[in-house]
Amino acid sequence: MPIETVPLATLIQDLAAGRSSSVALTEFCLAQLDDPAGEGRRAFTRIYRDAALAAAAASDRLRGLGVAGGPLAGLPISVKDLFDIAGETTLAGSLVLADGPPAVADAPVVARLRAAGAIIVGKTNMVEFAYSGLGLNPHYGTPVNPYDPERIPGGSSSGGGVAVPYGFSAASIGTDTGGSVRIPAAFNKVAGFKPTQRRVPRDGAVPLATSLDSVGPLAPTVACCALIDSVLAGETPTPLAELSVRGLRLVLPQNGLTEGLDGTVSRAFGRAVTRLSQAGAVITDAALPELALLGDVAQRGGIAAPEAYAWHRWRVEARRELYDPRVLVRLLMADRVTAADYIDAVVAREAAIRAFDAATAPFDALICPTVPVVPPRFEQLIKEADYQAINQLVLRNTYIFNLLDRCALTLPCSAADELPVGLMLVGPTGGDRRLLEIGAAVERVLAA
Repeated sequence: MPIETVPLATLIQDLAAGRSSSVALTEFCLAQLDDPAGEGRRAFTRIYRDAALAAAAASDRLRGLGVAGGPLAGLPISVKDLFDIAGETTLAGSLVLADGPPAVADAPVVARLRAAGAIIVGKTNMVEFAYSGLGLNPHYGTPVNPYDPERIPGGSSSGGGVAVPYGFSAASIGTDTGGSVRIPAAFNKVAGFKPTQRRVPRDGAVPLATSLDSVGPLAPTVACCALIDSVLAGETPTPLAELSVRGLRLVLPQNGLTEGLDGTVSRAFGRAVTRLSQAGAVITDAALPELALLGDVAQRGGIAAPEAYAWHRWRVEARRELYDPRVLVRLLMADRVTAADYIDAVVAREAAIRAFDAATAPFDALICPTVPVVPPRFEQLIKEADYQAINQLVLRNTYIFNLLDRCALTLPCSAADELPVGLMLVGPTGGDRRLLEIGAAVERVLAA
């Protein structure tokens, strides 16, 4: 299907010039959500119809009076179902929390969006407790991929991934513990950004793994991600510096991250690398054996699994029957990880971070496919063994950079008539702004 996403800058310009209104934008999004033939009922768990329209009308009145409304003023934005909204119970895509107490306050990132003038149109569906990269949810349904209804949306921010191409919101906010922003962004041909973890507060969000959870945007372009990221991080938004790719030093790993690519990913990524090289980027193939050090983390039980199990273990004991069985089995796999195992994994992670930082210091960014395969078909995930194997494959490239505490960006690199493929750029810890500028330069080359 032909899909056209609109950059936030264009929407902002149209609002300022009076060519559009916040009410019109919000009504458009709500109409797409209401379409009985569409995916709104599976992509969202809550829709704030009345509140969104009231906020949009207020935004238009302020604009009409010449009052600045903030960097996101009047833009319809959706947020993942694990962020607190004052006065309602946070579900996290599950039935386990459905009878829990209402949140007493908005999560800080939601409060920052509102302060920036964003119109919160609803909460997007997700994998239960964010514990998979595929996007399936047996409780609230699973939205189909906009580019092929036989294929999955990616996860865990599944609703956020499809919200932009389906027109449900101008952008969406997700979380990324092992790829849960970047995977659905790649699978739906939008940009997605995982910041350095500490830059964006995670308070007021149901955790998966507290050492790895990150909060980031899914949006039409890299510049859109940069604008929203500034708001989420409590920074003053400024335009990205316009870089050239000429002379950029990009490292392309030759072990692990570029192995086992399916044909579409291999072709699309290969074309992108060729175009960047022709435009003057200096791309170095490197083995990066330091990546193998992350095997020590896995051998000791990992980081995500024991942290997730620690939060869920009492809930599993009390409400096991309410869990998605595919989430439950992954949680229970960590029940034998000891405290000593976890501490050893933390120490091994720190060693891997130091070694990888040193190995990649000469480069501006790392480049690789976001996911080694195109979105799988639903029928490929029927058998439990296939589901688990494909989930591991889909998470393979993204999860590494949560462990390495890096910022990472995905942007589309497939042709219009190809299934979605993402190109991932990875920057150093704390190098978020520079990475976004590099990403925008790469985006311009690929769009030329």
